[in-house]
Amino acid sequence: MNPLSSLRKCCSTLAQIIRLPVAPLRFNATLEPATVPTVYAQFTKRHPRYKLIRSKTLGAALIDVGALDTRKKYLDGIKGKNNGAYHAARARKRGYVCKEIDRNAYVDDIHDINMSEDSRQGRPMDKAYTEKRERFDVLGNFRYYGVLNPAGRLVAYATFGMYGNFGAFSQLMGHRNNDGIMHLLIVDVVCRQIDEGELQYIMYDTYFGAQPGLRQFKTILGFKPYRAKYSLQSPP
Repeated sequence: MNPLSSLRKCCSTLAQIIRLPVAPLRFNATLEPATVPTVYAQFTKRHPRYKLIRSKTLGAALIDVGALDTRKKYLDGIKGKNNGAYHAARARKRGYVCKEIDRNAYVDDIHDINMSEDSRQGRPMDKAYTEKRERFDVLGNFRYYGVLNPAGRLVAYATFGMYGNFGAFSQLMGHRNNDGIMHLLIVDVVCRQIDEGELQYIMYDTYFGAQPGLRQFKTILGFKPYRAKYSLQSPP
């Protein structure tokens, strides 16, 4: 990319950032005092490349589920061919089911998923994923979800942290196929949270730092970029 094109791209991104809506994301340490403050520190540390900003503040990929009082409103917003609801429905028609899981009941399946690709999003698999876990810890502020194929085998899984007025995906892994299993996983988790009505926002990492394919994936599932303002409520 020549210097002029690079400058234009930078200016375009800056203009987008200035226009971003602001989302107040509140951590509540009482949910899990041993871990929630640690995650807050990770989200608000200095960005590794841009030292003047915080790590997950500009372009946080969010869905404002508080503005969606029914799952129908969410699904209506992502319907149409090649959008998230379309792919999720396609996976259901092919016999896939999303459910809350005990990861310790699927140790072998999880390892198979982790080892199914040498790299993801252009990066080699982290060592933590390539080493087989014999047992998983269960944190009180986390939910664990999985997609099962018609034979009952786990083919995708997600860990979802509840931090306060928002929840965030920290892991999303699955076998690569064209059945829409990852769309089903995210759509189902979002719909469950809308039904429960406890969260204002759902986060899927950041928007501008994602590879184009992942950014498009987030977009068709309803995620939009925000400027996040974080706060931490500590136990009394």
